[in-house]
Amino acid sequence: MHQTTDTPSATAKQGRDPAAHATPATAAENRGWLEAHAWLLLRRFNQFGVLFMFLLGPLFGAWLVTGNLSSSMTLGILPLTDPLLLAQSILSGSWPALTGIIGALLVLVFYALLGGRVFCSWVCPMNLVTDLAAWLRRHWGIRGGPRLSRNLRWWLLGLVLLLPPLTGVMVWELVNPISMLHRGIIFGFGWAWLLIASVFLYDLLLVRHGWCGHLCPVGACYGLIGAMAPVHIAADRRQNCDDCMDCFEVCPEPQVIKPALKGGAKGIGPIIDSIDCTKCGRCVEVCHQDVFRLALGWKRSQRD
Repeated sequence: MHQTTDTPSATAKQGRDPAAHATPATAAENRGWLEAHAWLLLRRFNQFGVLFMFLLGPLFGAWLVTGNLSSSMTLGILPLTDPLLLAQSILSGSWPALTGIIGALLVLVFYALLGGRVFCSWVCPMNLVTDLAAWLRRHWGIRGGPRLSRNLRWWLLGLVLLLPPLTGVMVWELVNPISMLHRGIIFGFGWAWLLIASVFLYDLLLVRHGWCGHLCPVGACYGLIGAMAPVHIAADRRQNCDDCMDCFEVCPEPQVIKPALKGGAKGIGPIIDSIDCTKCGRCVEVCHQDVFRLALGWKRSQRD
């Protein structure tokens, strides 16, 4: 199996004492805890807010949204459908209703503009599970583990789309931890707990960011959807970087940072334009040198 290295080696700049490198607490010390965690708090607010809207009906009888993340109806007029679910349905020989097609188109347009993997870090409930595992790995000092190719998710996405025409069944939806977790929170868990716990332990003990960063075919699909999105994270002040490596430490897709942060022989610009970037904003928060910011622009890359 192909091996990849998630983070480049930390190289101290000439004349700089490596012991003086910033720690993850430095940004909080410089700007205050709230500002240094603003993006994270906004993400959690959005994730729990989405769950709460779905729970209003079962808990309080106020059916603002019906269904689940795979297919829902808001206020009885706004359909939203997971494009990957729609593709599987068509490939399995089951043509969806018109509302399902409209819902998928609305989702496609929305994430094509924002960047598809915004879904992964701002909406997906599995992000709560995998972020907890990543946080525990850092605080418990868990290192190492097998290295997997991040291309595995593309092979799994191909398999997800191949199985429906071969079997006539949307096989992925039988084991999709995202939809199972969401349905479980709303309607109650069965054996789905075992699957969710397996993903958590896999990320915690075996592979850093193993599920979202290496395996999840849903994330791969949304990455494709947002391939040309005008919303990016930019390392505009990369000349201020002191190689503290905090951004690499917290990023779920650290391989996307280096081209924008370090440039290269071809003069690569400061825009992080990889489709793997989740726009989680953690790099913006932890950088005590304010290297990163949110950027808008249709160009896929910029030159210095």
